Amino acid sequence: MNRIEYLARCHCGMLTARYRTAAAPADWSVRACQCSFCRSHGAQMTSDRTGSLEFRSHDVILVRRYRFGGRTADFLVCRECGIYVGVQMNGAKGRIGVLNVLTLRPLLTLSAPQPMDYGAESPEARRLRREARWTPVTAESL
Repeated sequence: MNRIEYLARCHCGMLTARYRTAAAPADWSVRACQCSFCRSHGAQMTSDRTGSLEFRSHDVILVRRYRFGGRTADFLVCRECGIYVGVQMNGAKGRIGVLNVLTLRPLLTLSAPQPMDYGAESPEARRLRREARWTPVTAESL
């Protein structure tokens, strides 16, 4: 399987991501969560359970790990420029995550995001959905 690497970063470049997937960008599932946090950041997320994702920072002190609601996942926000790059959490088989496609450099033309409302999910249903869809995060990541 030939994976292509896509690079992403916050505005100032302090928080970066590497997303590797064999899926063509036209086939990516792009989702727009309707919670107030994601809407206020204009986030559009993607993942590939057969791909890989890596988050890095030049200075981990400048990475804000925001947790809300069920406090199960770290929403990675740059403290310097305020950009929300992605989310990671511990799953049953290791860390998993999603990437905000609006942080890709260069920006790609992708399908319109599908609005998603996860508000009615139970904590168990949320965990199972994430483990089924999210991308494995590499061990050397943040």
